Amino acid sequence: MAKRQKARNIGELKASGYKPVTIKEEMRHNLITAIRKKTDIFPGIIGYDHSVIPQVQNAVMSGQDIIFLGERGQAKSRIMRALIALLNKEVPVIQGCEINDDPLIPVCRYCRNRVAEEGDATPIDWLPREERYGEKLATPDISIADLIGDVDPIKVAEGRYLSDELAIHYGLIPRTNRGIFCINELPDLAERLQVGLFNLMEERDIQIRGYRIRLPLDMFLVASANPEDYTNRGRIITPLKDRFGAQARTHYPANIEDEITIMDMERRQFGKDEIESYTPPYMKEIIAEVTHLGRKSPDINQRSGVSVRVSIANYETIISNATRRAVTLGEKLAVPRITDLPHIYSSTGSKIELEGFEETREGKLIDDLIRKAVLNVFNRHYRLSNLEALITQFSEGFSVEVSDMMPAKAYVRIAKEIIGLLEALKTVADSERPEEIASAAEFVFEGCHVNKRLNKSRQDGKTIYRS
Repeated sequence: MAKRQKARNIGELKASGYKPVTIKEEMRHNLITAIRKKTDIFPGIIGYDHSVIPQVQNAVMSGQDIIFLGERGQAKSRIMRALIALLNKEVPVIQGCEINDDPLIPVCRYCRNRVAEEGDATPIDWLPREERYGEKLATPDISIADLIGDVDPIKVAEGRYLSDELAIHYGLIPRTNRGIFCINELPDLAERLQVGLFNLMEERDIQIRGYRIRLPLDMFLVASANPEDYTNRGRIITPLKDRFGAQARTHYPANIEDEITIMDMERRQFGKDEIESYTPPYMKEIIAEVTHLGRKSPDINQRSGVSVRVSIANYETIISNATRRAVTLGEKLAVPRITDLPHIYSSTGSKIELEGFEETREGKLIDDLIRKAVLNVFNRHYRLSNLEALITQFSEGFSVEVSDMMPAKAYVRIAKEIIGLLEALKTVADSERPEEIASAAEFVFEGCHVNKRLNKSRQDGKTIYRS
């Protein structure tokens, strides 16, 4: 069967049976279809199935503009960009139109004049869904011209009057007509711009240099904001705040499992590498636990948040240090260990804000988070009563030295010397690969230390465990 040719002008478009629909009707219809087909509209969004996503779906069903409230790193921008999936694959627009006018209901002067002159012969283009999305980060230097438009001096120089609508150069919002427009960090938008935005949303007109132009734009408006800015500081004008029909409150992953899923999905991965890497589940748990503990710490500014990016960056850091070790020692497998954890100081410190500042406080705080994370994870995997025979050997004078640059085979020898250690390692690493044994051995030693059954000291870059 031959593929049906797309309409090339208004006459052919009418003959095809095309009927104009608003963007909110279009998105509502496509959402209902997606739900019926059980299509995943928000791929890669973890932990929001029973909280944020239903709120977004209800807003789209109701035709309500949305504002996402949440701290940094809560996937607000990702959800906004995913809304593109609710648009048709392409829509007809009048050829040459700056604001994507519907061929059957043109709103700008250029298109109205052209349709009046050319009628059904007016040529049309087909606009793909990706080009119907606009996004702007609110910053102090944004002007009305950027968002709404301004008089184009070149068009005026060509002979048009200042009051002529055709002398206007349209801004970002009109150019996203019949699409989705998103404003990130809405509270940072100056009040006069918020007034202009409200006027455009509510009254459907714009004023440029004192001239009022009726412009009934058709769009779905989405914004994001930090709750502190949105609710407490009064940085959004009340009429604009009231204009948003739905408020979706985002949040950080509710459990360790979701945090780990996001870490695995988002960490930076490279192409074919000579060094194979493997991260044991307990090391992933420790990284995720550090972040979760940080979100509860009174010493960290919770208004700025402890985002998932902390987990992702820390995860990448321990893998990188394990890879560096493998390359240095000529090992083929990179497996992160407990002794790699001090290297996350840099990737954690760059992403948290302390309540007050002391030069040495940050390192101590991160140290405490790591210690508590290891304690929690270790106690989920082990019972100390099952390790008494192993701990007793240290009481008899045995000690162990480890380091992040110690060869994996050295740990195999240690495991054979300590009675019961190999058996204990099978709880978290049922493997004969030396690199996995090395990582698991350090986990057991550190777990006994944080449970106050072994002492630990550092000397010349090495960590020593003893009774």
